[in-house]
Amino acid sequence: MSTRGKTKFQINLRRHLRERGVKDDLVHLICEIAEASNYIINSIRTGDLGVAGTSNLYGEEQLALDVLADRIMTKRLLHSGVVGNVLSEEADDIICLSTECGGRYSVAFDPLDGSSLVDVNLAVGTIISIFEGCNILLPGRQQVAAMYILYGPRTTLVYSTGDGVHEFGMNQLMEYTLIKENLQIKPQANIYSPGGLRNLFTTEIERYVRDLEKRGCKLRYSGGFVPDINQVIVKGSGVFMYPHLQGHPNGKLRLSFELNPMAFLVEQAGGAASDGHGPILDRIPQGKDDRSPIFIGSKEEVALAEAYIAGLDQ
Repeated sequence: MSTRGKTKFQINLRRHLRERGVKDDLVHLICEIAEASNYIINSIRTGDLGVAGTSNLYGEEQLALDVLADRIMTKRLLHSGVVGNVLSEEADDIICLSTECGGRYSVAFDPLDGSSLVDVNLAVGTIISIFEGCNILLPGRQQVAAMYILYGPRTTLVYSTGDGVHEFGMNQLMEYTLIKENLQIKPQANIYSPGGLRNLFTTEIERYVRDLEKRGCKLRYSGGFVPDINQVIVKGSGVFMYPHLQGHPNGKLRLSFELNPMAFLVEQAGGAASDGHGPILDRIPQGKDDRSPIFIGSKEEVALAEAYIAGLDQ
């Protein structure tokens, strides 16, 4: 059902989901995740910025906020009553919340992506990937929903259930109300966000970046995956890349927690997401800690990256 003719500030997240025909259990799940973000944003504003003294399975030191955000989200997913399995970036393994998966969902999430930026007051976010059934380690194209929540000067939520990409903002009552429906990414980029050390770029990636600059793309890189992807989606143009690097052929970012949900959202907005050889959403995960290079955003610049990597663009 269209929301045309209604004032956007009258449309909250739950109403928007229902009017777009989303299944009741999925509406409930997405709203529970949105509720969890209220507690996460409060923790960011008031919580301890110190180190928790533990590490995640990648050997990275966990901040206290990482651990707290993970606990908040996991408890909320358990409370939802519609989740079978959970896979958090901060956990060592899949967490089984219910032995009955029929009609339930599985959720992979990064509770606080970019948490090392909190102490310098830069934007961070939560990333969510949702599948039907028990299996989380599926190609991203089988996601039934994806979303992220950006904790910046404003707190915003962007979601898709396979029917466009929609942006919501948190109001004074800590409720999400519609900002804009059906966000679209233009075919050509005007900004680029390059992750990774440039002195480790391979020859073809260095040539690609030089080509982007010749085309007039301006460098805009925050150091946070969520704010950089949000910039591409909300401004409707741009390309983010964290490529394969010399000595690091798989890049840095994780397929299940970061790339699959963002690729789903960007494709739904008319953009593209590639590992340099083909769509990210077609990759079959081999394990929970799979990583992949990523080129994501405006279609023409993503295709250009593939051409350089294939040696077709000289």
